[in-house]
Amino acid sequence: MTARNMTTMSGFLLMGFSDNRELQILQALLFLVTYLLGSAGNVIIITITTLDPQLQSPMYYFLKHLSILDLSSLSVTVPQYVDSCLARSGYISYAQCMLQIFFFASFAWGELGTLTVMSYDRYVAICLPLHYDVIMSPRKCTWAVAAVWLSGGISGTLFTASTLSIRFCGDKIIHQFFCDIPQLLKLSCSNDDFGVLEVSIFMAVMAFACFMGIAFSYCQIFSTVLRMPSAEGRSKVFSTCLPHLFVVSFFLSTGVCAYLKPTSDSPTALDLMLSIFYTVLPPTLNPFIYSLRNKSLKEAVKKLLLSEELVGKIYVCSVFSAC
Repeated sequence: MTARNMTTMSGFLLMGFSDNRELQILQALLFLVTYLLGSAGNVIIITITTLDPQLQSPMYYFLKHLSILDLSSLSVTVPQYVDSCLARSGYISYAQCMLQIFFFASFAWGELGTLTVMSYDRYVAICLPLHYDVIMSPRKCTWAVAAVWLSGGISGTLFTASTLSIRFCGDKIIHQFFCDIPQLLKLSCSNDDFGVLEVSIFMAVMAFACFMGIAFSYCQIFSTVLRMPSAEGRSKVFSTCLPHLFVVSFFLSTGVCAYLKPTSDSPTALDLMLSIFYTVLPPTLNPFIYSLRNKSLKEAVKKLLLSEELVGKIYVCSVFSAC
């Protein structure tokens, strides 16, 4: 994408990863394949956790909402960048940029909140099994999910409202493939970014509280697991907890590195790769990570893909296409 003079325009120019046309097409294809894989994986998780009667426990209820958030998060950033690459135009309007900030911040915070609730669910299931049905009752799970979605909406609203107060000066060029808040702050022409910094500090404190809650849950979980006499029991616990711990660690570490790392005027390949690590890879890989070591999920996926109804539909479609 060729950088243009954006001073007199209300929108922004997303520079993305390269100005080379061949590389832009390759990037568009890679992002499109990633989006399709991530979307398919999350749709499958949503489907089986909704329809399979054996996957109606709180753990799978929270996993379903995590997949909804992942699918939504992918849809906020990736399709727009694919369209920009194919159209050779990185332009994004001011309204589109603000909407992208709102939805991305909302879904990102919702994912962190869901991961926190899921770690608490595993803590209660392993450390307080006799009280699990009372503590994680369907009513309380519904309220927990509602609180996660509400807090995500509040987070997105705060970030968007504070960003709306910023006045942008000079060429409005964002060295990123989406409207990322740290990159937007560099375009501020005065001290208008103070409100965004206040919101960022507040959300960082809340994120740290979530991290402490997750860390406490897993300290208790591992302490309990190591005291289990049965190797089979330990293996079963690790099969459900280790994927969640990996997702939490990957999501938090890449996000913290990206937002705490000072932004430079000429972003390096590391900056762009970090943005992919916390925006694209987690929602794409989460369905595969959770189903990799979970026998119930793997069996449900096989049953869904190999069901007689699905095979019948494929056969009918093949017959009509052949005709």
